[in-house]
Amino acid sequence: MTAWPKIDPRGLGRVAVLMGGISAEREVSLMSGKGVLAALQSRGVDAFAFDPAVDDIGALRSFGAQRAFINLHGRWGEDGTVQGALELLGIPYTGPGVLASALAIDKTMTKRLWHYEGLPTPQWREAASIDEAREAALSLGYPLIFKATHEGSTLGLKRADGPDEVEAAYIEAARYDSRVLVEQFIEGDEVTCGVIGSGAEARALPLIRIVAPGGNYDYEHKYFSDDTRYICPSELPADEEARIQDLVLRSYRTLGCRGWARADVMIRATDRQPFLLEINTSPGMTGHSLVPMAARVAGLEYADLCLLILSMAALDQPHRSVSR
Repeated sequence: MTAWPKIDPRGLGRVAVLMGGISAEREVSLMSGKGVLAALQSRGVDAFAFDPAVDDIGALRSFGAQRAFINLHGRWGEDGTVQGALELLGIPYTGPGVLASALAIDKTMTKRLWHYEGLPTPQWREAASIDEAREAALSLGYPLIFKATHEGSTLGLKRADGPDEVEAAYIEAARYDSRVLVEQFIEGDEVTCGVIGSGAEARALPLIRIVAPGGNYDYEHKYFSDDTRYICPSELPADEEARIQDLVLRSYRTLGCRGWARADVMIRATDRQPFLLEINTSPGMTGHSLVPMAARVAGLEYADLCLLILSMAALDQPHRSVSR
């Protein structure tokens, strides 16, 4: 079992727990944020809730915030925008920095970088119209998965098993984004892997194998249903799990991530080849969330996980004094 550092909450200062926001994932963000806030306060951290949809983020200075724990999901929270604002304010924050966050929220850019680095990811095309979606389907073949390029939490995700399903799948994904990722569907086991730390010190958490009803791991099954099974330890062969953890660590470092994140992977049934799907730079922290589940198996309870993530809050560019 991994030995995790003990964090002294007295050295963490006054902490803003960012939650809510204006993305399509506001509801989940509020659930995550409330859990983190309660956990930090239970350990004696001077933490308070802050919703950027209610108060201007510039007000964090007047609130006396010395660190920010980002629990915002999706756009305007996980895409580099809030990270950039916190950089300007000089308030260290959890999770990856501006560039890594902006890259990771864009599924197409993420896949381009992984492909360039030789990391396996399903073949894909991007579509901005139904005609482009049909062209992509002809090129890729079936089955296909349609995704909103800049959304998480499986919002807008739709499968197409033939030409007559392309239009409906594109329309569903396009409800959330003007750009739609059309991706080859990989038949096999679905796993997810959390990462904590930075650079050479980053550690992969135990894999979680996800078994959703009918293989449909949608928004409802992800956050609200009790029908989805999460198997951790994954029960995969030890060498296979180790290979996937190594792949996830490489994908994390390729994007320049720090602090923490979680990557989703499909393992092709025919040959056990893993394929990277996407990486989440502000993972959920709800009762159904996966990083806390894997951390617990690795010997790190929820409140200790929150403290550890918070202790790694940082800025991309430390502030310098400016002479006038």
